[in-house]
Amino acid sequence: MTPRELIGIAEVPGGPPLRLFRRGADFMIVLDRNELMSTRMSGSEVALGTMTCDRLAGHPAPRLLIGGYGMGFTLRAVLDRLGPDAGITVAELVPGIIEWARGPMADLTAGCLDDPRVTLEMGDVGEAIRRAAGSYDAIMLDVDNGPDGLTRPANDGIYSIRGLAAARHALKPGGVLAVWSAAPDPVFARRLSQAGFGVDEVRVRARDNGKGATHIIWFARRS
Repeated sequence: MTPRELIGIAEVPGGPPLRLFRRGADFMIVLDRNELMSTRMSGSEVALGTMTCDRLAGHPAPRLLIGGYGMGFTLRAVLDRLGPDAGITVAELVPGIIEWARGPMADLTAGCLDDPRVTLEMGDVGEAIRRAAGSYDAIMLDVDNGPDGLTRPANDGIYSIRGLAAARHALKPGGVLAVWSAAPDPVFARRLSQAGFGVDEVRVRARDNGKGATHIIWFARRS
């Protein structure tokens, strides 16, 4: 087997560092011993984007917030689905992630960060949500391996009742909060309902060929 090559280390404010590895043509972003994302398993990140867009039928010139960038699979999926009047804000906390996107993974990034529909905001997506009021048709969250602060403890607040209330306030009527997770979490699903959302839990495969581990996406709609 081809050995992994360490390409870079990115500091996470308030959390342990991320490491970017390359093995042949594949890239992996790793936290401690947890592989957070990989170019080999992009299917559920793509589904987060496409399935959210499918739920925005009838929303003219939609405005979306994506947190965070990751390897850009969700952003590229959204750009492929939406027209020229859409506006997408990407909130990314870790500067190194964007440096990798524009550096060793530039071919994968394929210029998506320079698309005129995209605004890159360096900072905490939780703060971006709290600043908004009825601003977004959709908010997509893929900043941890699920609804808990894996990458940094401060992210727990995003998934709390208070954090979900802020997300609901940031959405337009009929807007969608989409949350990606590597595993089921019945407690979080109930919390979404308690926060006043109508909840649809969808299971998707990790790989774009329909194989691999099963991941979860919650689509929570504001009434």
